[in-house]
Amino acid sequence: MISIKQLSYAVAVEKTLHFKHAAELSHISQSALSTALNELEKQLGLQIFERDNKKVLITPIGHQVLAHAHAILAQVDSLEQLADSQRSPLSFPISIGIIPTICPYLLPRFLPLLNQRHPNAQLNIVEEQSQVLVDQVRSGEIDTAILALPYACDGLLTMEFWQEDFYWVSLKEKQFADRTEITSGELNHCNLMLLKEGHCLKEHALEVCRLPQQIANQGVGATSLNTLIEMVLGQLGTTLVPQMALEQLIGRHQSLSALHLGEPGPHRRIAFILRPNSTRMSSVEALIALCKEALAQSEDDSSGKN
Repeated sequence: MISIKQLSYAVAVEKTLHFKHAAELSHISQSALSTALNELEKQLGLQIFERDNKKVLITPIGHQVLAHAHAILAQVDSLEQLADSQRSPLSFPISIGIIPTICPYLLPRFLPLLNQRHPNAQLNIVEEQSQVLVDQVRSGEIDTAILALPYACDGLLTMEFWQEDFYWVSLKEKQFADRTEITSGELNHCNLMLLKEGHCLKEHALEVCRLPQQIANQGVGATSLNTLIEMVLGQLGTTLVPQMALEQLIGRHQSLSALHLGEPGPHRRIAFILRPNSTRMSSVEALIALCKEALAQSEDDSSGKN
C-alpha cells in the first residue's frame, strides 16, 4: 500500500532534484529514501524519476504523480490541522515565516513573553524575504508569516497588528544637532543607502520618501540593516531604519544619531498573513496579542529612557 511517507519523500526529491539533499530534508538516510521511492514506483508500476550519479529528472508521468502527491499531502495536512483546531491555541506546532527586517528585532521582545505565557508552544521560525514567504504560505509549506505592508498578498488573509515609522540614521552632524525630524527632500543630499533589490523595506522607503530609484543605489549590496549601520559608521553614507530596529541597531553607538522621517505615516504596517481557510486562526490570534503586548512594552520602555 502506498504510504504518506513515500509521497512526502517523492515531493522532497521534486523540490531538491537530489536524493542526498532530499534525504537530509526528510531526516532519513539516502538509502532508506531510495528504497522507499523504488517501492513506490514498483507499487505504481511506473517510473517517477530518472536518476544517475549526476542529476535527477522527473518523467512526464512523474509530474502527474507528484501533482496527485501534493494534493493528497495537502488533504492530510488539512485533516491534521482540523484536529489541532479543536485544541487550545499554541498547544500544537506552528510554522511562522518572518522577513529579515522584522525577525531579529521582534523575536527578542516576543519570545520571552511567549515562553512565559505558553511554555509548551512549538514554533518553527523561517526567516526569508516577502515573496518567498507569501509563496510558502499559499502552498501550505508554512502556516503563517509576518510581513511589512503594503505588499501584494492576493488570496491571503492579512491581519495587521502594528504600525511604525522610519528614522534617518547618520553620524552625528552639527547641522542637525537641534533637529528631531528630517524631510524626504533633504535626503536627496545625504548619500542615502538602502537594502538591495528584493527587500520590501527598500520599496517602502522609496515610496514614503517619493525618491527615484537611483537615489538609493549606494547600498545595493547590503542584505541586512546591521550591514547598513556598519557602512554608516564607516562614513560611506546614511540610511533609514524602522522604529522597531532603532534601539538594537544604534543604541550602543554614541557616534550615531537618528531623526524621525517627517513624512505622513505610518511608513510601514506589520501584519500576519495566512490562508483564508486556515485552521491555525486561534493560534495566530494568540500570537498577535503577544506581539502587540511585547512591542507596546518595548515602546513604553524606550519612552521611559527618553
